[in-house]
Amino acid sequence: MKVVIIGAGIGGTSAGIALARHGHDVVIYDRMQQNRPVGAALSLWSNGVKVLNWLGLGNEVARLGGRMDHMAYHDGHTGDQLCRFSLEPVTAHTGQRPYPVSRAELQALLMDTFGLDRIHLGCELVGIREEGEKVIAVFADGSTDTADLLIGADGARSITRDWITRADEGGFRVERRYSGYTNFNGLVDASPSIAPLDQWTTWVAEGKRAAVMPVADDRFYFWFDIPQPAGLPYDREDGVAPLEAAFGHWSPEVRRLISGIRPSESLNRVEIWDIDPLHTWTRGRVAILGDAAHNTAPDIGQGACSALEDSFALAISLTTHTVGVEDSLRRYEKMRTERAGELVLRARKRGEETHGYDPSITAAWYESLRGTDGTAIIRGIIGNIEGSPINLGVGLL
Repeated sequence: MKVVIIGAGIGGTSAGIALARHGHDVVIYDRMQQNRPVGAALSLWSNGVKVLNWLGLGNEVARLGGRMDHMAYHDGHTGDQLCRFSLEPVTAHTGQRPYPVSRAELQALLMDTFGLDRIHLGCELVGIREEGEKVIAVFADGSTDTADLLIGADGARSITRDWITRADEGGFRVERRYSGYTNFNGLVDASPSIAPLDQWTTWVAEGKRAAVMPVADDRFYFWFDIPQPAGLPYDREDGVAPLEAAFGHWSPEVRRLISGIRPSESLNRVEIWDIDPLHTWTRGRVAILGDAAHNTAPDIGQGACSALEDSFALAISLTTHTVGVEDSLRRYEKMRTERAGELVLRARKRGEETHGYDPSITAAWYESLRGTDGTAIIRGIIGNIEGSPINLGVGLL
């Protein structure tokens, strides 16, 4: 089939690779003028890594990933260690080591693997129409492309999703929900004066979090969460000033982290939003995946992994079912909506627990971290991974 994908992010490019390798003629369009991913890095838990392994990219992804052997929590004010434990049980249980990776480097790998000559940037989707068994994508410059199937991987403000839900025809428009906090993230040089180089380290206090994860080339992926209203003004010229205001009285390690940030090179500010679980992902020969279908807060690190699961499930459904395109898309939808929605709600619950919206709940969480051997935390991480369709072991290319 001819397949048009809208969106060249993690979900769109991974779906493109999978569908092309199953023999389809695939082209990707994206509104961005050049590859500038939002966010510095991401967590690839075992379920996400397995999809990339399935796509034949296991060695490349391992090279991009940081070696994250341990996990630790510290008191944000004093720097005292609350707990530290090995992440080996995650690898042993799932059969795959997780990796934090640079988002830009992963996206570049996926785009290169798919083929840059088949990715068209600067193309903004403004409409979709159906003509018989064909779908036509209409772009802002007046150009069109006709396909047998259209996949919307066009993010949280998806035009494709609006078309599927008939938002402009008396249907419904999915509204995003503010999660209550702003996230600052980026990459810095890794240093043992901040945290061990093989450890995911998180400092907690006041409903706020600061954290580092190791990525390739001796770097830390860092992030800071600040509970605050949506829509507060921020100028990039402000640099780390908001971090100094919110964390300047925290432990020496956190202050060293802030001092090592080079705002002009790597500092992003992102308000965190999600959407309620959505169970309408398809209409005719059009379907959505990734943030368009399940925009998820990053509190359990499953956003990109869930998009990768979508790509796997979509390719498997289109390959193994032969009744028709619409039937295959409905089966893809059935495979994915319940699990993806559950991850949205788990992330939402986790964010509410950790960000001090109810101070007593967050205080109880802090206390639960003190001296724990990590068993419950590991159980939660594995629980997020186990429901993945990739764990069914089907669909080898």
